[in-house]
Amino acid sequence: MENNNEREFFTLLDENGQEVVFELIGITEYKDNTYYAMIPSDAADQAQESEDGFCEYVILRVVSNEDGTSDLVSVDDDEEFDDVADLFDDMFSEEIDYDQK
Repeated sequence: MENNNEREFFTLLDENGQEVVFELIGITEYKDNTYYAMIPSDAADQAQESEDGFCEYVILRVVSNEDGTSDLVSVDDDEEFDDVADLFDDMFSEEIDYDQK
């Protein structure tokens, strides 16, 4: 994902049927599939970080429908999830300027 000032948001339903707004923070390709890394927009605005110093994010796979629309689905396969998470972790660690104080 290019570093520009445009932010992209998606409104998704959580497991309780409640709407949650997510910000797209990364896109990657893996085995002919497209994956989105997203964080809840309130986490993005508050810059909440996990214990390891990184914002926690969710990974969703883009699934194309026959009518030309797309859906975002969770990644249920543990191996697939781990492989894609590694790609995003590598991507995000490259974006961090460790020399900046």
